[in-house]
Amino acid sequence: MAADWHKFFPPLTWGRQYNAHHFGDDLFAALIVTIMLIPQSLAYALLAGLPAEVGLYASILPLVAYGLLGTSSSLAVGPVAVVSLMTAAAIGNLGVDDPDTKILLAVGLACLSGLMLCAMGILRLGFLANFLSHPVISGFISASGLLIAASQLKHLLGISASGHHVPSLLVELFTRLDEINLITFFIGFGTLGFLLFMRQKCKPLLLQWGVPPKIADIMVKAGPVAAVAVTIMLTAFGGLDQQGVAIVGSIPQGLPSLGLQLPSSEMLSALFLPALLISLVGFVESVSVAQTLAAKKRQHIDPDQELLGLGAANIASGLSGGYPVTGGFARSVVNFDAGAATPAAGIFTAFGIGLATWYLTPFLFYLPKATLAATIMVAVLSLVNFKSLWQAWSYSKADFFAQLSTMLVTLSVGVELGIVAGVGLGLVFVLYRLSQPHAAVVGRVPGTQHYRNVKRHHVHTSAHVFALRLDENLFFANIRKLEDLVLMEVAENKDVRDVVLMCSAVNFIDFSALEGLEELNHRLEDAGVRLHLSEVKGPVMDRLQRSFFLHALSGEIFLSQHEAMVTLDPQHFST
Repeated sequence: MAADWHKFFPPLTWGRQYNAHHFGDDLFAALIVTIMLIPQSLAYALLAGLPAEVGLYASILPLVAYGLLGTSSSLAVGPVAVVSLMTAAAIGNLGVDDPDTKILLAVGLACLSGLMLCAMGILRLGFLANFLSHPVISGFISASGLLIAASQLKHLLGISASGHHVPSLLVELFTRLDEINLITFFIGFGTLGFLLFMRQKCKPLLLQWGVPPKIADIMVKAGPVAAVAVTIMLTAFGGLDQQGVAIVGSIPQGLPSLGLQLPSSEMLSALFLPALLISLVGFVESVSVAQTLAAKKRQHIDPDQELLGLGAANIASGLSGGYPVTGGFARSVVNFDAGAATPAAGIFTAFGIGLATWYLTPFLFYLPKATLAATIMVAVLSLVNFKSLWQAWSYSKADFFAQLSTMLVTLSVGVELGIVAGVGLGLVFVLYRLSQPHAAVVGRVPGTQHYRNVKRHHVHTSAHVFALRLDENLFFANIRKLEDLVLMEVAENKDVRDVVLMCSAVNFIDFSALEGLEELNHRLEDAGVRLHLSEVKGPVMDRLQRSFFLHALSGEIFLSQHEAMVTLDPQHFST
């Protein structure tokens, strides 16, 4: 029982080794992530179509909840770009304009997602995320990055525009180019250029000037904060808000109040599918990041416990007036590089965000939305990965079309239909591949007892024995193809008197495939041909022994393919 509690509550494990050195590392990492997370939280909330403070609320209690239940020492949980976009799409599809109702829907979305993730963790259903293949996820995230960047152009230009897919956004922006606010334009693109410089060029220059690496890292990560501070002062002292520059406005000061207010049951029902997609996408993104960073430290990540940690984080977000959260890639890498030793770093980050929410919000009144838009655009640049698309083309055309379709549907129709289309098309390709089982006619490599594909090796075969190696599990979708292959060979080659199915790669035979083998056995027997199996694995043999197939089998079960060939054609294969 104690071991179970340690598994369920990870601090009981890592807390026993916690020391002053770990505390210092975690505190330093929390400082850097807090500096990075403050502007990102504000920006991602606006991306989700919510008031800026909601992003801060989603960056406090969720970090504490994950820190207590998560298994990754480096994963930084909070608002992220893709989930924010999916939240905006889910709420937008309901046609809600009232800000309070939007917050209510966001809270409901977070709670639904949290409950789904916890249920998946308890039932150990983490494998469901496998239905989101890497090409689908890559295509979806790349398209989301482009869609997010397109959605922020209106803030950089000072234009009013709406839309949840790229074509409508670009058309509306193009028709309103005469409405560009030049001051907003210079603030937005000036901030964008500054942030790109900070991300790509600043650190090498600082190191070249002799600045210590840790200090240089803090200065680079503080770039967005510096951009926020400078543009706030320019707007406030220059009265730029009176000249058409859109600002964040009043942000409530203080910590969020705890409580649970949910939308109507009808609205919750409408949020079910978006919540499921957000849960799956968030889980896949978080676990892939967590496992990548854990491998560098030779640590282990428990996916089912991660489901509980992320589920608790989302429920905590809902209880504190936030919206769905997950582990962010860039933020987690920063957390890792800063030396986070334990999940306590996330808890310290939550305290930092809490202090900012308590003391700094009055100073954010004059923050230009163009600054936050530039922050978002820089953050999503790393999401767009066209290289993966060309790699998929050269390796697998099916994966390429699944990835490309996901991208095109996401860009042209919307995020939810994009990922549904990608998953659906991916499953269609999988079923097609499984319905076309790979099987190879084999013969003996001269001077050995090894049997290989006749198309790839120079081998000895028998005119009387048709030896076929099965390279797939047998089930309802592919058994008919196997039957046709064997019966065609027997019909074309009148000398065949035995058929041997080499089952070394078969790990499972379902009931439909078993009936197919029985039918194949009867048809071959009617043609005067015996059916044999070789190299059947133990678990498969256990199932076959519980059926009538072995009793009706016209041939034998051989331990090895060589034993089968020596027995059935001793004249040519005798040892």
